[in-house]
Amino acid sequence: MANLRRRTSSPRQCLPSGALRVRGGPTRHRRPQAGTGTRPGGATMPIPVPVGVLRLPRGPDGCSRGFSPASLRFQALLGGDTVAAQGARAALRQRYLRGLAAARGRPTRFCLRAGVQVDAVFGAADVEAVAFQVDALRTPLGVQAAALLRCADVLAYSFLLD
Repeated sequence: MANLRRRTSSPRQCLPSGALRVRGGPTRHRRPQAGTGTRPGGATMPIPVPVGVLRLPRGPDGCSRGFSPASLRFQALLGGDTVAAQGARAALRQRYLRGLAAARGRPTRFCLRAGVQVDAVFGAADVEAVAFQVDALRTPLGVQAAALLRCADVLAYSFLLD
């Protein structure tokens, strides 16, 4: 029996250098490693990354944060336009609305993105200028009785005046 002990190596000799032998099996209750979370099914879930807080500079009065309402930067953020610019914008809007009213019920050609041109009878446009309602829309694929054309897709439209 002494020969058997000499022939078998010690457990430490079987391990790679620097490794330690751990006695016993795996523990029942494992704690997750730092930086990872686990769900009941064993899947890992990401840990949220903390986000820094953005603080505005102190205002001119010393106790508020933000900009002075009298500053040029604050006026630009509000869109503080002059009366002349507001009047010009109102005149352009009125001309646009008159053009839409004149197009109602007339054959109209719409130039869309990617060079597509379609013909239709103009019906109406919504208040936010999101879509045009048209009738008898003739496309390269066929004719639709009624349709909505997104204004973002329309590059230009034209119609004949009597």
